[in-house]
This record gives sequence, structure tokens and C-alpha cells, in this order.
Amino acid sequence: MEGLTISWIGALAGLAIAIILILRKLNPVYALFLGAIVGALLGGANLEQTISVLISGTQSVMGTVIRVLAAGVLAGVMMESGAAETIAQAIVKKFGGSKAILALALATMIITAVGVFIPVAVLIVAPIALSVGNKMGISKLALLLALSGGGKAGNIISPNPNTIAAARGFNLDLSHVMLAGVVPAICGLIVTVLVASMLKTKGVKVSDQDTMDSDVDTSKYPALGRAIVAPLVAVILLMINPIGSISGIEALSSFKVDAMYILPIAGIVGMLAMGQGRNILKYSASGLNKMTATVLILIGAGGIAGLISASNLSTQVVGLIEASGVSGTFLAPLAGILMAAATASTSTGVILATGSFGEAILNMGTAPLAAAVMVHTGATVIDSLPQGNYFHVTADSMKMSIKQRMGLIPYEAIVGGTMAIVATLIYGFLL
Repeated sequence: MEGLTISWIGALAGLAIAIILILRKLNPVYALFLGAIVGALLGGANLEQTISVLISGTQSVMGTVIRVLAAGVLAGVMMESGAAETIAQAIVKKFGGSKAILALALATMIITAVGVFIPVAVLIVAPIALSVGNKMGISKLALLLALSGGGKAGNIISPNPNTIAAARGFNLDLSHVMLAGVVPAICGLIVTVLVASMLKTKGVKVSDQDTMDSDVDTSKYPALGRAIVAPLVAVILLMINPIGSISGIEALSSFKVDAMYILPIAGIVGMLAMGQGRNILKYSASGLNKMTATVLILIGAGGIAGLISASNLSTQVVGLIEASGVSGTFLAPLAGILMAAATASTSTGVILATGSFGEAILNMGTAPLAAAVMVHTGATVIDSLPQGNYFHVTADSMKMSIKQRMGLIPYEAIVGGTMAIVATLIYGFLL
């Protein structure tokens, strides 16, 4: 593949084909691979070179894949043990009905931030939201915005696949990317609560029938003190190296353990703290199963990222930006926005943005950490479109029709857009 440059027309055609096939309900992995194959052939590659493009692209995401698989242990423990539900229930109970929107948004944010996938986090908190909404007269639109916006905020500071992809895309420690997302995440949470509060009376309300299945048996859930052990251990271990670097403590600075080790260790420690050591095989298998679909999509995304990387598309985009006089800093968030919108997935969008435009973004003079945060937050802006799984999972969780769920997309974009703007201002211009 040395010396091969695929035309930007082929790269765009391949991406467009992949999107169309996903919209036509073809499995996203096959859609991404087919898009990459057709795009490479249209762009001037022969059959042998096309295979090389795909292999090169998929190889580039293997570092992310093994860390995502490792994260499955922590995710499995949090979901299967009931620890995530315990944390959500405790937060909502603490704030009470008068601050229901804040409680629901914060609960989903924290559940996502500790390593639970955002669709699963929404599914966990949704029964609580329906019950609260029915009692308080809050619309489904406001409730789901609270869950989705809170989840988006937690997602950019979590050890989830999207954050791992952002870190690996720019060769950074996962903990650094998580820490850098804190301020944008807080701003996203604030905007979520404000906008959702304004939507309390807009749209369909929660009916008694909607809450029939929302009563959850919490008798078998672990106590809060035990439920928080796993995420607490993960956060402490992930943060030791950044704290040591900032404080200048050499002993801490030299302690550098990859997330691939930390996340499973945290899951196992949490399992033991909850007295669930006998379920280690069950929980880890469940976590692995939940990661499988994500891993396959990441591999598919790697294939099409290989196509775009082998093309001159990034050169053309950089040329357009320079000709327009717009700051090159905007390439990072724009890449995240466009790629996530194309695939309706935060993690896939980050993979495509970093793999396709990472080098061009850095060549614009953007620091790696700044680039990672801006791409990452950009990928949260319009990532909940109908061609993606998240759209349908969240609609079902709140018993909303497709039309009702579509009405939420602009408000979700406000939340994601806020985080992207804050990240761009801080890391693109102020620092």
C-alpha cells in the first residue's frame, strides 16, 4: 500500500455508501466494510490494495478494542450486581421530587461516568424517571432530555469506549482525557437541567400505564457503600498518575498503569466488596457480551477510517479551512460532529475523526490533549440520529414513538453543542 493515495471522491463515496446502508438497516459492521471496499475501489485502489487499506485501518483500532474488552469486567459488575441501580436510586432519593430533573440528570451522568454504557445507563434510570414523571406531571420529552443530557455529560469523563478511543487516537492516557472533560461535562449538566426544566410541560405526559412496569425490586441490590467501591477504585487508580504529574511527587508520577489493567481490577475489587466473588465468571461474561457489539462496530469503523486515512480527503478539508480563513482549531470539533453524525455513534465517530483527521488536526498546531477533548465533545452533538441504536433504545425505554423521539434531537444537540463550545474555548483558544 506504500505510495497509494486514494482520491477524496472515493473516500467520500465510501462514507456515503456506508451511511446509506446503515439507514437501510444493514448491520453497521458490514455497512462500514462495504463502504470502505467500494470507496477504495472507486478511489483508484486495486483489489489487493483495498484489502491492505482495510487491514491497516482495523489494525489501528486494536489498541482501543483490547481496552474496551477489558472495561467489560467493570461494566458487567456495575450492571449485573445492581450497583448502578443502587447509585441511581440513592441520588434520586437524596434530591427528592422538587429537584427531580437535576436528580435524574445527575444520576445518569454518574452511572455513565463510572463505566456503564450510556444506552444502558438510560435504561437503568428510565423506570425511576417514569415513576417520578408520573407523580410530578413532567413530560416524557423533559425526562428523556434529563437522562440523555446527563448521560452525554458523564460519557465524556468515563472509561467508556468513546473516551478510550479519544485517548488512543492521540496517544494519551485515558485519565488525562477524562479529567480534561470535567468542565465541559459540568456545563453540559447545567444546560441539560435548564433546558429540561423549560420542557416540563411540553409534549406527552407519563401515563399510569407507562409506569406499570417501572416498579423495581431493590431488595437484592447491594448497599450504597459497597456499590461505589468498584467505580471509586477505578477513579483513584486512574487519577494517581495525573495527580503525581501535577503535584511533582515522583513516586506517584512513576506509577503508570494502563486502563487495560485498572478497569478489570476495579471490577473484581468491587465484586469482592459486594460479596459477589462467586459470580466473577458470570459478571465478566455478561460484560464481555455487552462489549461485543461495540467492538465489532469499532473494527468496522477502523476499516472505513483506513480508507479515509489512505485518501487525500483530510488534505482537501485542511485546504478548504485555510482558504476560508477559519481557524484550524475548529477542525477538531467539526471532525467529531460530522463523523458521529454520519454513524450515529459517539465512539464510532471518535474513531473515524481521530483516524481520518488526527494527523491534520495536530498539523494545524493543536496540542494532542486539546485535540482529543474537542473531537470527543464534538462527537456528542448530533450522535443520537435514527440510524443508530441509541435513538431506538432510549425511545423504547421512555415508551415514546419515533416522532416523539425525533423531537428531542435538537435539544440533545444543544447539550452536546454546549460541551463542544466550552471545550473549544478552553482548549482551543484559552490554553
